[in-house]
Amino acid sequence: MKNARGFTLIELMIAIAIVGVLVAIAYPSYTNSLIKGNRANAKSFLLDVAQKEQAFLMDNRAYASKADLVAVGIIVPKEFTNFYDWDVKLVAAPPPGFQVTATPIAGKRNEKDGWLQVDNTGAKTSEFTEKW
Repeated sequence: MKNARGFTLIELMIAIAIVGVLVAIAYPSYTNSLIKGNRANAKSFLLDVAQKEQAFLMDNRAYASKADLVAVGIIVPKEFTNFYDWDVKLVAAPPPGFQVTATPIAGKRNEKDGWLQVDNTGAKTSEFTEKW
């Protein structure tokens, strides 16, 4: 009969070290993927708001404020509001226009992501260097 042999302390420490290295590599990549996903949600929401603004203009001959958009039932997804604040700035100069801006909430995962903005001409701008 052979003696049953378990793991030695050195084998266990090597396994823990390997897992630690894998986690150190994978976690930043995972976090970056979550940030990109949140940014994609923000972009989608801003484009949806811009589309609602154009529809509001056709019906009311003026662009909508944030309160007007909420009143007509724009749905703000939870995935967006968890990480971004949004605002609508109306431009009164002829021709009238609007700017919808999403700003990351301080202390959240997307804090360093920078703001996103779309206006009535369809121009998209952002604070970060990645393409909108």
